[in-house]
Amino acid sequence: MRWLFAFTVVAFALLSVTAEEKKLKYPDTKKGTQTDDYHGTKVADPYRWLEDDVRTSKEVADWVEAENKVTFAYLEAIPQREAIKKRITELWNYEKISAPFKVGGRYFFYKNNGLQNQSVLYTQDTLESEPKLLMDPNTWTKDGTIALAGTALSDDAKYLAYGTAEAGSDWNIWKVMDVHGAKPLTDELKWVKFSSASWTLDGKGFFYSRFPEPKKGDTFQSLNVNQKLYYHRIGTPQSEDVLVYERPEKPEWTVGGGVSEDGRYLIISVGDGTTSRKARVVYKDLAEPYGLPVELVANHENKFNFLGNDGSVFFFQTDFNAPKYQIIAIDIRKPEKKDWKTIVPEAKEPLESVDLVGNVFICSYLQDARTQVKVYDMDGKFVRDVELPGIGTAGGFHGKRTDTETFYTFSSFATPPSTYRYDILTGKSKLIRQANVKFDPSQYEVKQLFYTSKDGTKVPLFISHKKGIKLDGTNPTLLYGYGGFNISLTPGFSVSRLQWMEMGGVMVVANLRGGGEYGDAWHRGGTKLQKQNVFDDFIGAAEYLVKEKYTSPSKLGIQGGSNGGLLVGACMTQRPDLFGACLPAVGVMDMLRFQKFTAGRFWVDDYGSSDHPEEFTALYKFSPYHVLLKNGPKKYPATMVTTADTDDRVVPGHSFKFAAALQAMQTGNAPVLIRIETKAGHGAGKPTAKVIEEVADQWAFLVKTLDFKPEISK
Repeated sequence: MRWLFAFTVVAFALLSVTAEEKKLKYPDTKKGTQTDDYHGTKVADPYRWLEDDVRTSKEVADWVEAENKVTFAYLEAIPQREAIKKRITELWNYEKISAPFKVGGRYFFYKNNGLQNQSVLYTQDTLESEPKLLMDPNTWTKDGTIALAGTALSDDAKYLAYGTAEAGSDWNIWKVMDVHGAKPLTDELKWVKFSSASWTLDGKGFFYSRFPEPKKGDTFQSLNVNQKLYYHRIGTPQSEDVLVYERPEKPEWTVGGGVSEDGRYLIISVGDGTTSRKARVVYKDLAEPYGLPVELVANHENKFNFLGNDGSVFFFQTDFNAPKYQIIAIDIRKPEKKDWKTIVPEAKEPLESVDLVGNVFICSYLQDARTQVKVYDMDGKFVRDVELPGIGTAGGFHGKRTDTETFYTFSSFATPPSTYRYDILTGKSKLIRQANVKFDPSQYEVKQLFYTSKDGTKVPLFISHKKGIKLDGTNPTLLYGYGGFNISLTPGFSVSRLQWMEMGGVMVVANLRGGGEYGDAWHRGGTKLQKQNVFDDFIGAAEYLVKEKYTSPSKLGIQGGSNGGLLVGACMTQRPDLFGACLPAVGVMDMLRFQKFTAGRFWVDDYGSSDHPEEFTALYKFSPYHVLLKNGPKKYPATMVTTADTDDRVVPGHSFKFAAALQAMQTGNAPVLIRIETKAGHGAGKPTAKVIEEVADQWAFLVKTLDFKPEISK
């Protein structure tokens, strides 16, 4: 994005004064007359034209260029910006190696030398043998904007199916590689989204899901409907792929499939078209070539995650009769609910994930957002706890029924990732790799505290900072949240957050309702008509930090991405007095039209939809874009919206419209900027170079707007 810096800037002379002294001059943004009728309520949408695709609309492209000129001129004038970027580059420059996974008697892992734009896939015969490079996505483009989007190895590890994603798009192209020769084959599968690949046991082909090819010009904005499950045989064109399963009567439903470890069954999960993952379960006996798919669970009342099988007995992690999840067994010869058997019952803590490895269930629970891991045998008898090295987040534990080992990683806010080999027979963990980040973890402290939200709900948050800070209300503080889609925020390591703390800032992560930290009730307490609870929780966290003198409103920044971008947008429009700076990223800002684009329809289970009168009323009340228009001119905190021109998850029109409205309504002198990344999407697969630039710009913006005198290591 360096080319942007060459442009002369609108009102360049303003850069010699602070944002508080004189208001920035923004590009003139056209206002239209679009008005919609929602159940009798007239709603203005003056910036509707900014929804148009930047790839095809010159008017929108010109607006993006003009906004970026103002934004990057402002950022360039911040004296600490280059030092911040230099330091975060130093911190980022360490080896990042995934936990290994074993297929076909060989080990595979991903490695990034430090500043590579994309991680590289390696293989090795043993854990001690010399790794061999298998696939390097950095060779695909000079700028690293084509990323590896998924991999699936055949059972004998002879073939690798892999997905590629260009410029951060959710659309993937899947290809096949001969592992032994490390050579790509001619196979190429297009229009794949939200799907992996699952090989048949003979290694001759795999199952995958795809959507119909979009109409020309609609690739990155049209709704994703009519997903179908196909079988692809290696060496044949996609046009010859066999349609395995579809639900044409329900185009909004999703369809995905995976082969059981024994190769006997294809398990088909039919989603209800939302992110709730409530699924119908269908199976097909692959030993019967002409056998029809059989519906095992014929409704969308619960979630079912297939874990494995013993012949005709299927094991699932499910919330059936267990809001915090349990493990059950269903014998497909006796599929009635009355015959379903509980193997591992629901516990007090939510059961976040389960892996069936080495003939044991390795169960990861959340206790106040921290990982606990327990092992049960196939009959559900407790075997042991997995002893973790501290309070933090553990993940991994993948493998096959025949394995006697598995691997996991562990990290915390001030603890870089470490990889462990876990011996399933003895229960012993052995450290095999530890990240070497250039900082001293003993200088920092992490604690978990609880505060009370508006309605009396007890909410946890994690606070991390350098040791010895004074609680005098002067600490620059960054509050991060998400609060949605049953996603839990657990204490994991982040180089960018480390830099924030190293500079002298306080980092806070709040575990809001809408997440999965305490099970289904906690999640549902922050959805649809209860969504305001999430914003109240976040506002409550901010008020708590001020009350306890960690910070003050003028020193408090808030940050969130995607659903978290909505969170920031809603809270800053409801309580603009409470924050000094706001960083909403790739946010859902127009809550009345989100369901009309790409993956937006999946979110109605969490948000509701403006198509329904009662839900419209709730959405219209907090929709950030519309609150700005309804409230009219007002003094708002310093804000830098971030998005990307090729985001086809939360289309950038959300951020464009919000930024345009906020600039028009800002009466104060605090800057309102929008930083629009090029050749990037919602976040996945973003090249390291772009990530570092964006983080450096966010920290520089906070340093400027929170009047922060950072300590920057030389």
